[in-house]
Amino acid sequence: MSQSLFRSGLKAVWCPGCGDFAVLSALTGALEELALQPHQVGLLSGIGCSSRIAGYVDVYAFNLLHGRAIPTAEGVKLAKPELTVFAIGGDGDLFSIGGGHMAHAVRGNYDLTVICMNNFVYGLTKGQTSPTTPLGMVAPGTEADCPIDPVFSVLAYSVGTRASFVAQGISSDPKHLRGLIIQAVRHPGLSFINVLTCCPTYRKEPFLATKDRSRYIDESHDPGDLMAAMNLAQNPVTDAPHLGVFYRGDGRK
Repeated sequence: MSQSLFRSGLKAVWCPGCGDFAVLSALTGALEELALQPHQVGLLSGIGCSSRIAGYVDVYAFNLLHGRAIPTAEGVKLAKPELTVFAIGGDGDLFSIGGGHMAHAVRGNYDLTVICMNNFVYGLTKGQTSPTTPLGMVAPGTEADCPIDPVFSVLAYSVGTRASFVAQGISSDPKHLRGLIIQAVRHPGLSFINVLTCCPTYRKEPFLATKDRSRYIDESHDPGDLMAAMNLAQNPVTDAPHLGVFYRGDGRK
């Protein structure tokens, strides 16, 4: 099976050096390795640079209203449980405009894979601060407030529920990210992957600093221990983010 089976005929129009290219490559590579066919996959995205990915993957894909990828993906999965379903969006799409939906997706533990392409900025609308922009950074008309950490937030939502898979990758290592996507798809229940990505136009330097400080989760970490996972996620995203699987629950509803 060729990876090109999952690529549409549309040319990706992201800026040169954008981390979203690596996410697209990791996603299509994962679909290939999972031996899926295009008609077996559903992909829902919102609005933003990253959400354009729906046009570049040849599966059942739909570009939705801003922030509405997750509830629509839930509906698709409930209507067509045989589909492998993804909800994909940026940090603003999933943790600002659509932020309220994440908690309830975790509570319901729907069998979805949610991918957040997190570049710390609203890139499509010319560089405004997003919910994950590091504290103190200035952008057009705004200054960043205390940032949301997507990994820690989803882990916190998982307390008292059975939401089951939380991981973090980085666009500079698409091979590692492909492996995380494969694990997420194979795991039953709600799977969440935060992907640290580069915006070369507005947030290149913060990404490079994050990349240099990032570290892979040690094999001694027990992904079945939710409190240990939350401790790993305590580091601010620009300090020393961990890459890998933070938490893997039992996946039951």
